[in-house]
Amino acid sequence: MPAVSKGDGMRGLAVFISDIRNCKSKEAEIKRINKELANIRSKFKGDKALDGYSKKKYVCKLLFIFLLGHDIDFGHMEAVNLLSSNKYTEKQIGYLFISVLVNSNSDLIRLINNGIKNDLASRNPTFMNLALHCIANVGSREMAEAFASEIPRVLVAGDTMDSVKQSAALCLLRLNRTSPDLVPMGEWTTRVVHLLNDQHLGVVTAATSLITTLAQKNPDDFKTSVSLAVARLSRIVTSASIDLQDYTYYFVAAPWLSVKLLRLLQCYPPPEDAALRSRLTECLETILNKAQEPPKSKKVQHSNAKNAVLFEAIALIIHHDSEPTLLVRACNQLGQFLQHRETNLRYLALESMCTLASSEFSHEAVKTHMETVINALKVSLAQFGSRDVSVRQRAVDLLYAMCDRSNAKQIVAEMLSYLETADYSIREEIVLKVAILAEKYAVDYTWYVDTILNLIRIAGDYVSEEVWYRVIQIVINRDDVQGYAAKTVFEALQAPACHENLVKVGGYILGEFGNLIAGDSRSSPLVQFNLLHSKFHLCSVPTRALLLSAYIKFINLFPEVKATIQDVLRSDSQLRNADVELQQRAVEYLRLSCIASTDILATVLEEMPPFPERESSILAKLKKKKGPGKLPDMDDSRRSVNGSTDSTHSFTDVLNLNPAPSSGANLLIDVFSESSAPAAATDVSEENFPRFVCKNNGVIYENQLLQIGLKSEYRQNLGRMYVFYGNKTSTQFLSFSSSVSSSDLNVHSKAVDPVIEGGAQMQQILNIECVSDFSDAPVLNIQFRYGGALQNIAVKLPVMLNKFFQPTEMMSQDFFQRWKQLGAPQQEVQKIFKAKHPMDTEVAKAKILGFGVALLDGVDPNPANFVGAGVVHTKTTQVGCLLRLEPNMQAQMYRLTLRTSRDSVSQRLCELLSEQF
Repeated sequence: MPAVSKGDGMRGLAVFISDIRNCKSKEAEIKRINKELANIRSKFKGDKALDGYSKKKYVCKLLFIFLLGHDIDFGHMEAVNLLSSNKYTEKQIGYLFISVLVNSNSDLIRLINNGIKNDLASRNPTFMNLALHCIANVGSREMAEAFASEIPRVLVAGDTMDSVKQSAALCLLRLNRTSPDLVPMGEWTTRVVHLLNDQHLGVVTAATSLITTLAQKNPDDFKTSVSLAVARLSRIVTSASIDLQDYTYYFVAAPWLSVKLLRLLQCYPPPEDAALRSRLTECLETILNKAQEPPKSKKVQHSNAKNAVLFEAIALIIHHDSEPTLLVRACNQLGQFLQHRETNLRYLALESMCTLASSEFSHEAVKTHMETVINALKVSLAQFGSRDVSVRQRAVDLLYAMCDRSNAKQIVAEMLSYLETADYSIREEIVLKVAILAEKYAVDYTWYVDTILNLIRIAGDYVSEEVWYRVIQIVINRDDVQGYAAKTVFEALQAPACHENLVKVGGYILGEFGNLIAGDSRSSPLVQFNLLHSKFHLCSVPTRALLLSAYIKFINLFPEVKATIQDVLRSDSQLRNADVELQQRAVEYLRLSCIASTDILATVLEEMPPFPERESSILAKLKKKKGPGKLPDMDDSRRSVNGSTDSTHSFTDVLNLNPAPSSGANLLIDVFSESSAPAAATDVSEENFPRFVCKNNGVIYENQLLQIGLKSEYRQNLGRMYVFYGNKTSTQFLSFSSSVSSSDLNVHSKAVDPVIEGGAQMQQILNIECVSDFSDAPVLNIQFRYGGALQNIAVKLPVMLNKFFQPTEMMSQDFFQRWKQLGAPQQEVQKIFKAKHPMDTEVAKAKILGFGVALLDGVDPNPANFVGAGVVHTKTTQVGCLLRLEPNMQAQMYRLTLRTSRDSVSQRLCELLSEQF
């Protein structure tokens, strides 16, 4: 870049900026800016032609005023004229103005393109670089159409300067990302690949970035890059730092280029050529060897660069999964990081080892670090508390991945121990993993039963239905464990406080197999019944229904307790129960016990048959929770199921939760059914949904029977909603139930009481977790009986993306710097719309604050405008958001502009907020 001479300093610009900084108020600043704009406009319209210096100075002032947040509606033509200047400083300012202010739809695009073409053809490297930077910064489709065929020619030309080649490669990369269909590489492919042999490492680095992106889309076209990448990588890792002095970063030779080359190689399988494969192996071994050498510097930059290359090399080793020696060495190297004091290194090591654990070559090596992983889990908990949940979650993932038959009991015991103090956010996941591992490697199923009952005791609230269903299916399908299971649940139920899931398991197993322990006077039929019935009044309606089914089973198994059970079924609390399901079961079971003969009872209430096998519902739920590709693969040939050593035996679900209709089995399944037939679909109420965009409390639904009120609170990606159901009538609501359906959010709801008295109100708590950005709100489905008629209501819950905003305070300089960074076309959404409500400043402020962002005062030069900033938190990412609302009182219109790092978020937030004004 040419040096700027002393005479190029723009004193007028410096004075103007100084005046702006010295303004005491916003009004003074606006007055000074308006004065300067009037002066510049008069200069541009004057009869006297301006020289290049004056044009440059005034265009710079306009650019500065725009960066302060003011709209600029003139000066574009003068900026375009600067492109024809032969002076670098003038041409630079012209390109800078165009990159920042000119819209891709501008009428000046043709003139700009002509100026760029002239500079690309000038063969002046400085002017060519300016032109290429402008194309990349604008990155519009029009630019791609005009220059997509020209830039590859510049890139591969033999007389092109190295600095221009770098700019051309990165410019082509930018156009390929914005308009991939307009950048055909066909004829240029071979010559672009050969840039990996260029003597200038800056050119190689830029070319590697371009080739990697292109190879991901068309790997076959760039297959020849593998040999060149290996050769270049070999030269880097075997060279001394002094050999690459200009590209050595804290004693690490060309770390950025090394990382890019390793990523490029991950686009392809291991090389088939033996010599090339051997050379790549040597490179990877050299990188692993250098990681063992004493550090050449104590500065963090040295270790960061060194570890970046190391982790990328390990990622390539894992990707190839073909060299047992390298895999084991990589595993041992990662094992050293597990006890490192740097949290990021521990996290990356755990994440990489999760992948290594699924390899047949490195699984045993990973297992040798089990104690270290367990220790890392404990140390992480002791040292960092809830702030270090990500490391602990990865440690749990690794324990799950490294588990096999030889260490299953120890790993399950450690996970159960950790579960007692685990974070709320990962408890359900740990429960699922413990349940899967306990069954998968249960040679002795007495251990499996003990483990699941212990799991329910420790974390009963997080044990889903799939888990306790699984206990039932295993016990029913295995004769050898039925007696032990009955004895164990009987003993567990004797605890003063039992979780409801344990009562469900106990009721089911004792109802089926209580006769196997009835010979002991300590567990006689009457003792079993009294034990179960002592829990009855503490349980929810579905559990009570299950216990009633267990009681009728007892009548079949133990005729001596028939009279006692009939008295319970005959009691007013059962025959006149407010819940229709319980009342119906009590009446039908009582009648069945009275009129049916012993043979009929034995037929109707015979022991449940073994369940058919199907895919594991627990494993399916864990995969859904972790997301596609997030769950470590478990090799069934190494980890067999249900004690089987057959490598083809898949992990199946013996409990058919959704069986096909069968006339022979329907009655038996219905005896233990927990719910009635599903209600017919109903229209979803959305009438009050928009009112909750900017507020969290209020009435979301109301009709002549029911009123539903909400009170919500949110923090980062978690939310809690209190739902209040009000009975507006003087009659009871019976069989009241509610459920929440959502495809994009994790919503956990507390059970509700099945009865709402006339004129009474009931509360339900919903815990909400935002996993990723979403557009569809969850739906609350309500069902109850009123006056004998079944009522179905569906209400769209006001859980929108903006509810997971965290306000962000920013200074004016930081705001506009970030605003400029989010300047890509796909990152901005703008909407101009007519005001639907009276334009009141205080109401607008309240709505923007209610929307979730921080209202930034004094940032926008126009005090009538509103500027806000915030961060949308999800489980997987964080998305920063900047917004600007410009009211036009005279026209009764608004212009809303949002910029975020994700286009889908910008679009959704704009839709939500624009509807409020």
